Amino acid sequence: MLTIEGLNQYYGSSHVLRQVNLHVADGGCTVLLGRNGVGKTTLLRCLMGLLPIRSGQVAFNGQDVAHWTPEARAQAGMGYVPQGREVFPELTVRENLMVGEFTAGRRPRVGNAANTRLPRHTHEDVINLFPVLKTMGHRLAGNLSGGQQQQLAIGRALLTQPSLLILDEPTEGIQPSIVQEIQAVIASLKGQLSILLVEQYVDFAESVADHFTVLVRGQVVAAGESHQMASTDIRSLISV
Repeated sequence: MLTIEGLNQYYGSSHVLRQVNLHVADGGCTVLLGRNGVGKTTLLRCLMGLLPIRSGQVAFNGQDVAHWTPEARAQAGMGYVPQGREVFPELTVRENLMVGEFTAGRRPRVGNAANTRLPRHTHEDVINLFPVLKTMGHRLAGNLSGGQQQQLAIGRALLTQPSLLILDEPTEGIQPSIVQEIQAVIASLKGQLSILLVEQYVDFAESVADHFTVLVRGQVVAAGESHQMASTDIRSLISV
């Protein structure tokens, strides 16, 4: 589904991502773990085309997307929930969800092939996944709690009909009860689509991961299937 090979990125003269390799299997969940400041969000911004990469390869569904625009990547099936959620605060909950539906409805040609993905998630599906949104359709998104905004952001991304869902620290600043709801939703989505999840909390990551990649100071220091990597080893790596 997704393969990143030898990706390098700089901020000025600072080499922030060093020969990063990462893959997400079709229908699987890869968790990218690391402390704050190791380059996790930078990697996702490169993956979505929000930052141009200095070198390396990014392949999505067998196509080289390293130089595609963010819009083309989204329309090809890459759904992105950024750190901080970035809902549209002056739009209502319903209008935010409509943005996702509009993106899916455009279905332009990407590269030389038509985008023939079929819709998999409807507005009703999102409401069933996140019932708290059911009665909030006319509320401004900026007036929601952090946890409610996170659920809205994930729902909006699902309505773009992604084949790859990219989540940047969805548990950050969220109350435990909503973290559990988000965990259950991610678990339910596995197999329906591929998931790349950035996290720094090992317990949450272990509950959903099929594959781990650990990033330290911009470098991948460990990667493997979840059953092959002991949590004690992962904790020791991300404490460096």
